Amino acid sequence: MSLTAVILIVAIVLLGAYAITLYNGLVRLKHGVSKAWSNIDVLLKQRHDELPKLVETCKQYMQYEGATLERVIAARSAVASAREQKDVSALGKAEGGLRAGLGQLFALAENYPQLKANDSFQHLQQRITGLENGIADRRELYNEAVNLNNVRIEQFPDVILARLFNFQAAELLVFSEAEKADVDLKSLFN
Repeated sequence: MSLTAVILIVAIVLLGAYAITLYNGLVRLKHGVSKAWSNIDVLLKQRHDELPKLVETCKQYMQYEGATLERVIAARSAVASAREQKDVSALGKAEGGLRAGLGQLFALAENYPQLKANDSFQHLQQRITGLENGIADRRELYNEAVNLNNVRIEQFPDVILARLFNFQAAELLVFSEAEKADVDLKSLFN
């Protein structure tokens, strides 16, 4: 075997090993995005299960706040629908609506001392607040995984394998500025 043939075989083996390493890195990133989404999904399901209990507890005390309770229920349904369809864009919008509704609900609860003193309400409020914080943390991790994935599939030479094997960009979970704004408490009490 000639030296040229040996060099060619070694070059092909090294190039193949490099391509395999790139491909495996892309697969790892793709599954990292899926794992991060699953972590958010678990918390969304838990919160989804807690919200009816909160609404029922509030209904016993807040007879005149039906519109706020209905907004929370409608927003809960929108979040569940977006989550089930894995529609990240719709989920971001629905999450904003739910957060605003919960903010109003908790703010209005200030007008009902018996509700605020209710152990069930306090427990549910703490549980939902904890889940909200967990969702925010997991959203940050999800967006980081999405960013790493999206950058890698656009970088050379990864882009060649990404296109060849149809790796897709993932969508960031983003809330609009209006949805992230604090609830205007003054307007709630006027």
